[in-house]
Amino acid sequence: MPETATTSAPVSEVLAQAVSGLGGQQRDGQVQMAQEVADAMEQGRHLLVQAGTGTGKSLGYLVPAMLHDKRVVVATATLALQHQLVERDLPRLVEAVKGVPGLDTSYAVLKGRSNYACLHRIRAGVPDDQGTLVDVPTGSMAEKVLELRAWAEEESEQGGSGERDNAPRHTDREWRQVAVNHRECLGASKCPFGAECFAELAREKAQRSHLIVTNHSLLAIDAIEDVPMIPDYDTVVIDEAHELVARVTQAATDELGAGDIERAARRSSRWTADADGDPAGDLEDAAAALAEAIEATPPGRIDQVSTQLADALVLVRDAARACLSAYPRESPGGDSEGDAGRTQAKGMVQEVFVNAERMAAGSDRDVLWLGEARDRFPARLHVAPLQVWGPMRDKLLTDKTVIFTSATLMLGGDFSAVATSLGLKPTEREGSLVAPADDDTALPWKGLDVGSPFDYGQQSILYVARHLPQPGRDGLGQAQLDEICDLVDQLDGRTLGLFSSRRAAETAAEAVRARLPHLTTLAQGDAQLPELAKQFVEDPHTCLFGTLSLWQGLDVPGDTCQLVIIDRIPFPRPDDPLMSARAKAADNAGGNGFMEVSATHAALLMAQGAGRLIRTTTDRGVVAVLDPRLETARYGRFLKASLPPMWSTTDPALVRQALKRLGQAS
Repeated sequence: MPETATTSAPVSEVLAQAVSGLGGQQRDGQVQMAQEVADAMEQGRHLLVQAGTGTGKSLGYLVPAMLHDKRVVVATATLALQHQLVERDLPRLVEAVKGVPGLDTSYAVLKGRSNYACLHRIRAGVPDDQGTLVDVPTGSMAEKVLELRAWAEEESEQGGSGERDNAPRHTDREWRQVAVNHRECLGASKCPFGAECFAELAREKAQRSHLIVTNHSLLAIDAIEDVPMIPDYDTVVIDEAHELVARVTQAATDELGAGDIERAARRSSRWTADADGDPAGDLEDAAAALAEAIEATPPGRIDQVSTQLADALVLVRDAARACLSAYPRESPGGDSEGDAGRTQAKGMVQEVFVNAERMAAGSDRDVLWLGEARDRFPARLHVAPLQVWGPMRDKLLTDKTVIFTSATLMLGGDFSAVATSLGLKPTEREGSLVAPADDDTALPWKGLDVGSPFDYGQQSILYVARHLPQPGRDGLGQAQLDEICDLVDQLDGRTLGLFSSRRAAETAAEAVRARLPHLTTLAQGDAQLPELAKQFVEDPHTCLFGTLSLWQGLDVPGDTCQLVIIDRIPFPRPDDPLMSARAKAADNAGGNGFMEVSATHAALLMAQGAGRLIRTTTDRGVVAVLDPRLETARYGRFLKASLPPMWSTTDPALVRQALKRLGQAS
């Protein structure tokens, strides 16, 4: 990897220049973070940095990353943060530090291939079930697909990126008509449009850049799945690191359904017609066998694979392997249409083979489960890794220096839970979900909390409604609905409700609409999230109720949100296949599966949810938890220690008075 030009200027001086150029104010936590990040990069030591909202952590790692003498990758979990870095933070930072001599400020954004429009698919067409390329889309989505094609051609003419995020509004199904995944791609050398390819141009720019911004999933595929996607780098900064384990798990999760196999078989029939026997037909027969086995299997985690299902998976695996072998060798002067149809059909069979082989292997490192059929979508098999600390440590942490940062990395008051999930902090137990204590490859790391500019004790109240009954399985009861309506009424709106299920959010919204009709009450699903957030901000007499995406993805500083209601501790569902398997494995290894898996999951979500309240130094408000177990259960202390240090009470009258004063002041 080529080294880049660097400056000898201290990180504190460059940070000061950047902050000044951006019109900001120096923050002690940001300065401390930048220095520690620079030291970790120089020494090759892993670092966990908890930086509270308002610290300015983006600058805290971008400045030392620019000063580092080798390429640095920044990986985010959400598109929103990636967009903020590339469209706002980095351009402004580059302008602010342009006077620093020898500083390499080049940067690029890199995403998975399916995030870029494919010019070959746009210009040559999409293969039908027989693999023939069809030029013009038909049906109701034709107009939108034609709009996406026109946009992509305009992007190509004007030197645009061709990224999905910049495309006209569309659905997943519509985007698939103008994009390909890595298995379907012809490759730049074979594609007639390879020189113009958006994905290839993005990789070329990344090769020339000192800083690369990408996402957790692409990082996982590159580092852990051994699919080279990112140019060689020395250090990676993982922002929103509390999401990393979930994103790595997601990237390593595979699915298989009978429909996938049938489509692959139909596509293959054109290309394997001259082979001995009928490999495409055999693959279709294997799909029917799997469909029957799935029909006989109850939904949920599969601890013991039935003989019928095991045989069906082996049949699919072997039929897919034979079908792949039956594909003829590529001819040197083949036409691009034939190459594209063949590549995409073979890619589908390859995916079926890989997934069936993994599922048939029955590894104790994997969790297998059958999802439920929904509407017109039949049930599908899923397989995911039981733990990710091993691959994380072996394929990322041992080769690169990794900086983990987030506003929520300390759970239960320290870094232990997160560090163990990443394979950094050893444990005494063999076979645990975390790295064993006697591991001689233990990695050096440091945990750092740079605090927050907010005075949570003065700005916020944590109210636990201890007097309410414990939440039941039937959703919100009358006592909880009464409490929600009363709290909202005192504040006259300005409420964000975070619920454990869509059903609970809708039930609460209906109750508030009925009892407080003068307020605007929105429920997730009433419109797209950006539209709901916009309405929530514009009208102070508004409540917004929703589920997971609101727990983590909403940023509404000011008087817009002065009450955050959490209906219950967000433990994973007992029937969640992966979480229940991880808890069982922890118990079997001699640990406490509930604390290691369920309580840790809940602590992260609660910390993120409570973090929606205070977004600036002038914000004031209440986080109301309607689950008395936060006060009464033994694990409540662990959960409370994971939250911002708010002033805490269980007194309903005191909280109602505080909300009434807030409402009057606003």
